[in-house]
Amino acid sequence: MIRNHIHLQTGRKGFTLVEMLVVMVILALIAALVGPRLFPKLGKGKQSAAKAQIELLGQALDHFRLDVGRLPTTQEGLNILMVNPGVEKWDGPYLKKEIPNDPWGKPYHYQSPGTHGEYDLFSYGRDGAAGGEGEDQDIVSWK
Repeated sequence: MIRNHIHLQTGRKGFTLVEMLVVMVILALIAALVGPRLFPKLGKGKQSAAKAQIELLGQALDHFRLDVGRLPTTQEGLNILMVNPGVEKWDGPYLKKEIPNDPWGKPYHYQSPGTHGEYDLFSYGRDGAAGGEGEDQDIVSWK
């Protein structure tokens, strides 16, 4: 009798296929409800990061202008903030780290003189093209 009792205790190990399927369905339902609410926040986070990087680059451009007396030309670009190509009174580097790409992995666009101010500094957003809405919207220094 003890032998049968031991056999009953050790006979069932793990979960059945039905139990596993029920758990998987519950997890899928939770993911379907939470996922769409989470992903738009990811895009907004990238836009916020791009705005912060543009602001940081703008501050570096202001420091460059204070030292040199002018803004970098479009041809000189943002690289002049890190490496002196022989400009007198250059006292950089003006950034602690390398010039970042935008959060979508593309370089920022810089024009001086700009069409919206002394300089235009912008990212085309996720799509890499002018215009767009949502995450594809341009992030610019003049707004």
